[in-house]
Amino acid sequence: MKRPEILAPAGSIETLRAALRSGAGAVYAGGKRFSARSSASNFTNDELAEAVKLCHLYGAKFDLAVNTVISDSEAEDFCKYIKYAASVGVDAFIVQDWGCAELIRRCVPDAVLHASTQMSVHTAAGAEMLGALGYQRVVPARELGRDTIAEICRKDIEVEIFVHGALCMSVSGQCYMSAFMGSRSANRGCCGQACRLPFSAAGNKDRASLSLKDLSLLPRAEEISALGIDSLKIEGRMKRPEYVASAVHELSEALDGAAPDMALLRGIFSRGGFTDGYFTGKRQDMFGVREKEDVTAARTLIPQIHELYRYERPVHTVDFRAVLRPDEPLTVTAHCGDISVTVTGDVPAQAQNRPTDCEAVCKQLSKLGDTVFRADRISADISGDLFVPAGKLNELRRELTDRLAGLVIKRNTPEYTITDYVPELAAASRREAPAVLPVRAFCRTAEQASAAAPVCEYTAVPLDIADKVLAAGVPAEHILIIPPRFIADEKKLTAALERAAASGMNRLVCCTPDHIALGKKLGFRLHGFFTLNVYNSFSAERLRDIGLEDCIVSVEATLPQIAAMRTELPLGAVTYGRVPLMLTRNCPIKNEVGCKNCTGSLTDRTGRRFPVACSGEYVEILNPDCLLMSDRLGEFRNISFSVLLLSDEDAAQTLSAAAGRKTTGNITRGLYYRGI
Repeated sequence: MKRPEILAPAGSIETLRAALRSGAGAVYAGGKRFSARSSASNFTNDELAEAVKLCHLYGAKFDLAVNTVISDSEAEDFCKYIKYAASVGVDAFIVQDWGCAELIRRCVPDAVLHASTQMSVHTAAGAEMLGALGYQRVVPARELGRDTIAEICRKDIEVEIFVHGALCMSVSGQCYMSAFMGSRSANRGCCGQACRLPFSAAGNKDRASLSLKDLSLLPRAEEISALGIDSLKIEGRMKRPEYVASAVHELSEALDGAAPDMALLRGIFSRGGFTDGYFTGKRQDMFGVREKEDVTAARTLIPQIHELYRYERPVHTVDFRAVLRPDEPLTVTAHCGDISVTVTGDVPAQAQNRPTDCEAVCKQLSKLGDTVFRADRISADISGDLFVPAGKLNELRRELTDRLAGLVIKRNTPEYTITDYVPELAAASRREAPAVLPVRAFCRTAEQASAAAPVCEYTAVPLDIADKVLAAGVPAEHILIIPPRFIADEKKLTAALERAAASGMNRLVCCTPDHIALGKKLGFRLHGFFTLNVYNSFSAERLRDIGLEDCIVSVEATLPQIAAMRTELPLGAVTYGRVPLMLTRNCPIKNEVGCKNCTGSLTDRTGRRFPVACSGEYVEILNPDCLLMSDRLGEFRNISFSVLLLSDEDAAQTLSAAAGRKTTGNITRGLYYRGI
């Protein structure tokens, strides 16, 4: 059984050293921009070059996180950064944005792409499609169970999963809470962690109903390895070096068959312990917060963790051979794998007292000390009574290891084809809003769909009520099927989609790459939802190339950004409704008060009420304020249709409000003006 890679986080050079010295086989980190952890120290360009060299000295890989969405105005800087990163030899680019992946391909055609967990891949079909699109590796959603992960591992793409560290309440890439509450977008690397604040279904102001315990699958390391996973990832680019060192060390121990020290890991950092609930399917006890005991324990444990990374870790074996002959310069040759280096010293002097013998040579050459090398076989070919000072042997040894280090780095550093590509926006002309903008209603009930259908271009309905809507007289050609936003059972979903197609419904709303993959396989016409996070022209064009007929633009884009987009893909915009701020596998209400006592909402510390929509396998936490832009449609440019999101309102009342008339309750203009 192949041992999977241990992939460690690094938010600084110090943390990177701790990871490598503790046994990491790869490191992932971000630069000062385009990284989903903008609050970490992250790396300047010079530090990035140093970090890559250090990884390659250890024989480890360096994966660069460029896993945020970017705007059109950032595309040129993004391309310059990618070219620089490729020039210093990063091993892979971790990507969320469809457009970013395309820009990387144009800048560096042979670059290695890893699909970030921010892409929200839930199925083997989604992973398989990304493999066909040129991604070498996929990081599936952290909410998947063992069997689904095993299915993904059977596809022709590398698989990387998180095994230790913090868990977001929301499925990654599907969270807009921080953006809407404080203009700090998780998709832009600026999450304000609003989910760690007090929320309650029962008015308990001390309850943190959106805060999960940290993940740890370390006790299941061997079981996970048996699935065929390629890389085991530790979360924590904002954590201390001690945290990273201890997690790497204990994961390595677990992979070797030893029991990881979970008490140590909990003491270093946890939120009331750890959970493996997603992997095992036992999600009853996954909530937790950082407690005083956790903080106190860390203070006492941190000093002992320093020992794990105080010194360099020897990872390369070296054989030495010294040749000492009269009237010839001393030579020492070092062999490290397929690398060979020879250095030359002075001509040895005739010994006056004790000649230099093989033992003396071995003693000095074996002193590799605080380097990544360890000596194996050392031999000396000595003719006559010659003398070489120990200091001279030490100088030659240091020169050898320096040159070996340079060659090891060179051997492990990939060389890429870097083009002179400069991003240019598509030549498509900007679209003015039609005199009457077509409307699409996204409904949650058959009654809403029946009321909306006569006045809407399309009526989007959940897959599980599509037959009922069809039977109520809504024409099949006007129905958009909304599959589950989180796919718990790919086979079950596929069968249900096949039945819908047989009934004449052939249009599919695509919320994730999985929906695109399944829709293409089954012959559906594809319409993108805003959760594909189309934030720039390049993403829109890439999705058009893949096969989408249109797409709702990101709800995080501003009106000027939308107006500036250049794409042949028709774009829509959400103009009315309660935007889902979170997609969660755990129901916070169920966890707090149970399903029988469901309150239907959460309340934050300010008293605001967040409606919670239950879909069985997952829930959506909705914005407490209703987005209303239907009275300002004339301010949109480049939009081909308007989107209404219906929640629990009466459809007739909603359609009236969406037509521009006053709605009840608080309204918001979303992020169309203030941005992120």
